[in-house]
Amino acid sequence: MKFRNYVLDKFQEDAVKAIDNNHSVVVSAPTGTGKTLIADYLIDKYIDTGKVIIYTSPIKALSNQKYKQFCEAYGEEKIGLLTGDFVFNPEAPVLIMTTEVYRNMLVTKDEFVKSISYVIFDEIHYINDLERGTVWEESIIFSPETVRFLCLSATIPNAKEFAKWIEETKNHKVEVVINTKRAVPLKHFVYEKTLGIVTLDELEQFVKSNPLLSRRARNKKEKRKLMNIKAADHIDLITDVKEEGFLPIIYFNFSRKDCEKKSEQLYQRFDFTNNKEKEQIIYTFNKHINEFPSVKDLFSVNKLRRIIKKGIAYHHAGLLPVLKEIVEDLFSQGLIKVLYATETFAVGINMPAKSVAFDSLEKYDGRNFRYLTSKEYWQMAGRAGRRGIDKEGWAIALVDIRFADFERIRYITSGDKEPLVSRFYITYNLVLNMMMHYDEEQIKEILKKSFYYFLKKQEDTAIRIWSRFKNRVKKLMALGYIEKDGKSLTEKGMFASKIYDHEIEITEMFKTNIFKSLEESEINALIAAIIYDRKIDREHFKIYKDKKRYNRILKVVRKESPVLFRKLNRQNLLRLMRIVIEWSEGKEFSEIVKLTSMKEGDLIRLFRQIADFLNQVRKASDNWEIDKIAENCIARIKRDIVEIL
Repeated sequence: MKFRNYVLDKFQEDAVKAIDNNHSVVVSAPTGTGKTLIADYLIDKYIDTGKVIIYTSPIKALSNQKYKQFCEAYGEEKIGLLTGDFVFNPEAPVLIMTTEVYRNMLVTKDEFVKSISYVIFDEIHYINDLERGTVWEESIIFSPETVRFLCLSATIPNAKEFAKWIEETKNHKVEVVINTKRAVPLKHFVYEKTLGIVTLDELEQFVKSNPLLSRRARNKKEKRKLMNIKAADHIDLITDVKEEGFLPIIYFNFSRKDCEKKSEQLYQRFDFTNNKEKEQIIYTFNKHINEFPSVKDLFSVNKLRRIIKKGIAYHHAGLLPVLKEIVEDLFSQGLIKVLYATETFAVGINMPAKSVAFDSLEKYDGRNFRYLTSKEYWQMAGRAGRRGIDKEGWAIALVDIRFADFERIRYITSGDKEPLVSRFYITYNLVLNMMMHYDEEQIKEILKKSFYYFLKKQEDTAIRIWSRFKNRVKKLMALGYIEKDGKSLTEKGMFASKIYDHEIEITEMFKTNIFKSLEESEINALIAAIIYDRKIDREHFKIYKDKKRYNRILKVVRKESPVLFRKLNRQNLLRLMRIVIEWSEGKEFSEIVKLTSMKEGDLIRLFRQIADFLNQVRKASDNWEIDKIAENCIARIKRDIVEIL
């Protein structure tokens, strides 16, 4: 079977037949094997039939990228985008949105949901995500039974079990399509300074034959010798990869700072481009950056411009969106030979290289250092090997032979073994929406539809879930969000049901007199303090020397809402006040970046999140005064580069 001049592989053909039969499909296939072609087939089939297709993605950046791709393929009039930050053409037959937006439509019983025929869940394995997995689960639970799903994922070891859950929950046929064969074979290696690129078995044999390493240093003298062994670094590895002819390479590093630092170090040692390539790189760079006059003189822009000329670049979530776009464009043209990237580059973006490297197989997850899961490793390793270009791809991990856990490394690199599990979590927002739309027996039945319950299938599981739900109800009653009869919502509860995160704090801001007592720029700063998560980087901020404004905001919050006063992170408020207030009062972006060590991309994301919450406030309220103030706050925060997709 052919589609778009491609002869479909067996797994693609099986998925297409399932779509033709109006069944849901779970597709489990390695990265780079052509899963997106199945989504393209589905869209081609239904785009002109009057049925709505939803394309969901786990991250806003991927939603934005898909929007641009689909607009080019089908025309802007047929594609819409809903991400919280942006709403374009919501009446279109194909709507791209984050999974959170789709979930929120479902739990609030948005009438629009009745018009949906298919939902494409890209990267469905995000259901495993510790913090956000519940969103994917709820999206399936609350979808109407008439909706069909196309679930796309890298390898899912328990794909059949997952499909059976959907089948039981939605009462329709769900077909499983599994492909284990990669389009380009992948070889796995480790790297050590003395041996170079070797297999794990070869490295382990070397360690066993070395008395010092195999004894693991039993005395102080041996410990000193052990610590004096120099570990390999990225320059060593890239030197060897270049000699082997395995560029371009994506070098994964879990620190944004290190990605930039290492690219600078490589820039001092190598030049991977000729004069013609340099001209093309600068032309492409300037073409993109000239669209954004307010940022083209920033230090970060000039830094990347300098480094990228030599075919070296970096990519992480903290970059300005336009810089990420430049890197992706140049990488797709084959003009970047070495790309230092965090793991976000492995999500959704179809940009393979000849090889990939791992600076380490351990990462800091916000709590502690741990080895990668096999799913994380394979998501990134899967970028190695370009279809139709390379005979094989290489995945190479730097290993510190002094401390390596060979069994763990072998487990991670020998296959994706982690099954999908449930991260189902009962949020206040979920409780409020279920109480608004369902009676007690219906709620109990819905909770039993969770993947969590399906995997356990025990009566005490249902009792535990119901107990958690009732505990949430008690807390909401104590806060005044549920009536004393425990069956209906108060005015505050109705408002909070339409706020999808930090629902208590945001509601307390706008259902008390706090919003009337603060200036618009101060409202923005208070929202920033509520939503800001500082677990990734330890940024620095220039704060106001005069703390009168800070103290006045706290005084207002303490007086109007003891609940918010208890929950509010006051350090966040102190740190963020100046950048948010000065941006809201018209200061240039180039001046704002001087007030903090926050990455520009993180700043823009924070400002857009503030606007997103304010939009939720507008939709949640029927009070004209709240609506007008929220609208003004959005206008202050969403301007210049923050407003541009």
